[in-house]
Amino acid sequence: MRTRQILCPTDFSETASHAMSYAIEMANLYGVGVRLVHVMSEPLSEYHYGIAMESAQQLDRQIEAAAEGNLEKLKSQMLQELNQGLTVQTVVRKGDTLDQLLAESKVGEIGMIVIASHGHQGISHLLNPNIAEGLANKAKCPVLVVK
Repeated sequence: MRTRQILCPTDFSETASHAMSYAIEMANLYGVGVRLVHVMSEPLSEYHYGIAMESAQQLDRQIEAAAEGNLEKLKSQMLQELNQGLTVQTVVRKGDTLDQLLAESKVGEIGMIVIASHGHQGISHLLNPNIAEGLANKAKCPVLVVK
Protein backbone atom coordinates (compact mmCIF):
# COMPACT_ATOMS: atom_id res chain seq x y z
CA MET A 1 0.00 0.00 0.00
CA ARG A 2 2.80 2.43 0.76
CA THR A 3 4.06 2.33 -2.81
CA ARG A 4 0.72 2.47 -4.62
CA GLN A 5 -1.95 5.08 -5.26
CA ILE A 6 -5.47 5.39 -3.94
CA LEU A 7 -8.16 5.27 -6.62
CA CYS A 8 -11.05 7.63 -5.87
CA PRO A 9 -13.93 7.47 -8.38
CA THR A 10 -16.23 10.47 -8.54
CA ASP A 11 -19.53 11.35 -10.16
CA PHE A 12 -19.26 14.88 -8.69
CA SER A 13 -22.04 14.17 -6.18
CA GLU A 14 -22.10 15.12 -2.51
CA THR A 15 -21.59 11.49 -1.46
CA ALA A 16 -18.58 11.20 -3.77
CA SER A 17 -17.17 14.34 -2.15
CA HIS A 18 -17.62 12.71 1.25
CA ALA A 19 -15.70 9.63 0.06
CA MET A 20 -13.00 11.93 -1.31
CA SER A 21 -12.32 13.19 2.23
CA TYR A 22 -11.67 9.58 3.29
CA ALA A 23 -9.34 9.11 0.32
CA ILE A 24 -7.40 12.20 1.39
CA GLU A 25 -7.15 10.90 4.95
CA MET A 26 -5.90 7.49 3.75
CA ALA A 27 -3.42 9.11 1.34
CA ASN A 28 -2.00 11.25 4.14
CA LEU A 29 -1.80 8.23 6.47
CA TYR A 30 0.06 6.04 3.96
CA GLY A 31 1.96 8.83 2.20
CA VAL A 32 0.68 7.95 -1.26
CA GLY A 33 -0.88 9.84 -4.16
CA VAL A 34 -4.49 9.84 -5.29
CA ARG A 35 -5.89 8.99 -8.72
CA LEU A 36 -9.21 10.81 -9.14
CA VAL A 37 -11.35 9.15 -11.84
CA HIS A 38 -14.60 10.06 -13.53
CA VAL A 39 -16.27 7.65 -15.95
CA MET A 40 -18.47 9.13 -18.65
CA SER A 41 -21.38 6.83 -19.40
CA GLU A 42 -22.19 5.95 -22.98
CA PRO A 43 -25.31 7.72 -24.27
CA LEU A 44 -28.38 5.52 -24.57
CA SER A 45 -28.91 6.62 -28.16
CA GLU A 46 -27.76 9.10 -30.76
CA TYR A 47 -30.78 11.29 -30.04
CA HIS A 48 -30.22 14.01 -27.46
CA TYR A 49 -33.51 15.86 -27.40
CA GLY A 50 -33.51 19.47 -26.24
CA ILE A 51 -29.75 19.88 -26.50
CA ALA A 52 -28.37 22.17 -29.19
CA MET A 53 -25.40 20.53 -30.85
CA GLU A 54 -23.97 19.80 -34.24
CA SER A 55 -23.22 16.12 -33.60
CA ALA A 56 -23.03 13.41 -30.96
CA GLN A 57 -19.24 13.82 -31.07
CA GLN A 58 -19.59 17.51 -30.20
CA LEU A 59 -21.78 16.65 -27.22
CA ASP A 60 -19.26 14.02 -26.16
CA ARG A 61 -16.41 16.57 -26.32
CA GLN A 62 -18.45 19.11 -24.30
CA ILE A 63 -19.26 16.54 -21.61
CA GLU A 64 -15.62 15.44 -21.45
CA ALA A 65 -14.42 19.05 -21.19
CA ALA A 66 -16.89 19.71 -18.36
CA ALA A 67 -15.73 16.55 -16.56
CA GLU A 68 -12.08 17.54 -16.94
CA GLY A 69 -12.86 21.02 -15.57
CA ASN A 70 -14.67 19.54 -12.56
CA LEU A 71 -11.80 17.14 -11.93
CA GLU A 72 -9.29 20.00 -11.99
CA LYS A 73 -11.33 21.88 -9.37
CA LEU A 74 -11.44 18.78 -7.16
CA LYS A 75 -7.72 18.25 -7.72
CA SER A 76 -6.86 21.73 -6.47
CA GLN A 77 -9.08 21.21 -3.40
CA MET A 78 -7.40 17.88 -2.68
CA LEU A 79 -3.89 19.29 -3.04
CA GLN A 80 -4.68 21.83 -0.32
CA GLU A 81 -5.55 19.01 2.10
CA LEU A 82 -2.88 16.50 1.13
CA ASN A 83 0.50 16.39 2.83
CA GLN A 84 3.38 18.14 1.08
CA GLY A 85 4.76 16.14 -1.84
CA LEU A 86 1.72 13.95 -2.45
CA THR A 87 0.19 14.06 -5.90
CA VAL A 88 -3.25 13.91 -7.47
CA GLN A 89 -3.76 12.55 -10.98
CA THR A 90 -7.02 13.02 -12.83
CA VAL A 91 -8.43 10.58 -15.36
CA VAL A 92 -11.56 10.69 -17.51
CA ARG A 93 -12.69 7.35 -18.93
CA LYS A 94 -15.64 6.47 -21.12
CA GLY A 95 -17.78 3.35 -21.08
CA ASP A 96 -19.32 1.00 -18.55
CA THR A 97 -18.53 2.44 -15.12
CA LEU A 98 -17.68 -0.79 -13.34
CA ASP A 99 -15.55 -2.13 -16.20
CA GLN A 100 -13.66 1.15 -16.56
CA LEU A 101 -12.94 1.42 -12.82
CA LEU A 102 -11.70 -2.17 -12.71
CA ALA A 103 -9.46 -1.47 -15.71
CA GLU A 104 -8.13 1.71 -14.10
CA SER A 105 -7.37 -0.17 -10.88
CA LYS A 106 -5.14 -2.55 -12.85
CA VAL A 107 -3.14 0.01 -14.85
CA GLY A 108 -2.73 2.62 -12.18
CA GLU A 109 -0.64 0.82 -9.53
CA ILE A 110 -3.65 1.06 -7.22
CA GLY A 111 -3.34 -0.16 -3.63
CA MET A 112 -6.83 0.79 -2.47
CA ILE A 113 -10.11 2.06 -3.90
CA VAL A 114 -12.18 4.54 -1.89
CA ILE A 115 -15.71 4.89 -3.28
CA ALA A 116 -19.03 6.30 -2.10
CA SER A 117 -22.09 4.15 -1.66
CA HIS A 118 -25.31 5.79 -2.73
CA GLY A 119 -27.22 3.56 -0.34
CA HIS A 120 -30.05 2.45 -2.62
CA GLN A 121 -32.52 0.13 -0.92
CA GLY A 122 -35.45 -2.01 -1.96
CA ILE A 123 -36.56 -1.78 -5.59
CA SER A 124 -34.13 1.08 -6.28
CA HIS A 125 -31.25 -1.24 -5.31
CA LEU A 126 -32.48 -3.83 -7.82
CA LEU A 127 -32.95 -1.33 -10.66
CA ASN A 128 -29.72 0.65 -10.26
CA PRO A 129 -26.36 -1.05 -10.72
CA ASN A 130 -24.36 -0.82 -7.52
CA ILE A 131 -20.86 0.14 -8.60
CA ALA A 132 -19.41 0.06 -5.07
CA GLU A 133 -20.70 -3.48 -4.54
CA GLY A 134 -19.34 -4.59 -7.90
CA LEU A 135 -15.92 -3.12 -7.12
CA ALA A 136 -15.86 -4.74 -3.68
CA ASN A 137 -16.58 -8.11 -5.27
CA LYS A 138 -14.30 -7.88 -8.33
CA ALA A 139 -11.35 -5.61 -7.51
CA LYS A 140 -7.98 -7.19 -6.77
CA CYS A 141 -7.17 -4.59 -4.10
CA PRO A 142 -8.94 -3.50 -0.90
CA VAL A 143 -12.08 -1.37 -1.39
CA LEU A 144 -13.33 1.12 1.20
CA VAL A 145 -17.02 1.86 0.67
CA VAL A 146 -18.03 5.14 2.36
CA LYS A 147 -21.65 5.79 3.36
